Amino acid sequence: MLIIIGYVIVLVATLGGFMIAGGNPVVLLHVSEFVVIGGIALGVLVVASPSKTIKHTIHASMVAFKGALPARADYMDLFKILYELFMTGKKSGLIALDEHVSSPETSAIFQKYPGFLKHKDRLSFLCNGLKPIIDGKIKPDQLQPLLEAEIKSKEQEGHGPLIILGLVGDSLPGIGIVAAVLGIINTMAAIADGPEAVGQKVAAALTGTFLGILGAYGFINPLTNRIKFNDEMEIKYFQCMATAISSFARGLAPIMAIEIARRSLDHSLTPGADELEQELKNALAGK
Repeated sequence: MLIIIGYVIVLVATLGGFMIAGGNPVVLLHVSEFVVIGGIALGVLVVASPSKTIKHTIHASMVAFKGALPARADYMDLFKILYELFMTGKKSGLIALDEHVSSPETSAIFQKYPGFLKHKDRLSFLCNGLKPIIDGKIKPDQLQPLLEAEIKSKEQEGHGPLIILGLVGDSLPGIGIVAAVLGIINTMAAIADGPEAVGQKVAAALTGTFLGILGAYGFINPLTNRIKFNDEMEIKYFQCMATAISSFARGLAPIMAIEIARRSLDHSLTPGADELEQELKNALAGK
């Protein structure tokens, strides 16, 4: 929602300043310029990106507009899930966790947290992180590097949209110049039509330059930065999860494993120790 508000502010400031100076926004509506700039920008994106990256870019942009970042409530749900799983493993043995991580959709623990279940990547990371210690395939101290490797892979995957949108943002001013040059060529061909016709065509040509610069610095570049920030917040979520899982695997008590993960968070997302402890007790009691 905030990103939409930001874009509205950009448009209002731009068009408002133009109107205050005596301009009419209608003169900016030259369809030919929009077609040239939009078409070339789309072509650049398609040429420079594999199909998987294009899909990831669309998804990342939608997430940015929705503002779907891990919030304090998401972390609280995560801690509750982890605590319930860890306590189950401690009381009944790690093998008791197999039914939960093998079929999380039917797990009595996971079903209590539908918000977590709908994030398939988070669910997959948690289940994949617990499976090796349940199966006994690796030693506890070998789990952390395994989780870090998966997080690193997620970071690298997130670079795709940033690279592509950065390329489009950097290209837009130049694309605007291309549209302007085409407009000037049009203008030269219409000199015989008189000053009024020439003036309209020059205005259309300059609109191309304007749209290219505004599109780059007012829209695409800010969107790229927001996606980068979102990716960093999502990676922190996975790092928090990895910290708790690896701490439990090394033999720490469930509450201590959760506490270490809690302290790794940003202060704005960190629940108080007493508050968290009470929430964990309530979750275990089924409240």
